[in-house]
Amino acid sequence: MGSTTKGKVKKRYPYEEMKTPYDKLKPLPEADTFLKPGITFDQLDAIALAISDNEAAKQMNEAKHKLFKTIFEQGRKVG
Repeated sequence: MGSTTKGKVKKRYPYEEMKTPYDKLKPLPEADTFLKPGITFDQLDAIALAISDNEAAKQMNEAKHKLFKTIFEQGRKVG
């Protein structure tokens, strides 16, 4: 850890150690106990590997845009 000129602690996270919450959950002992009944890591892996990270981000942004457009249009009808 380093610090800035103002004395604030600045944490550094090496790129190699960055993980998604899913990637952090999987290696935990008895991690499958945290899943909903009937859900397995094999099923989740199939979903996670079905599309690229960029495609997932694109789909999320499209869904967000659609959601906010709906909210905006409903606000115009009310007001």
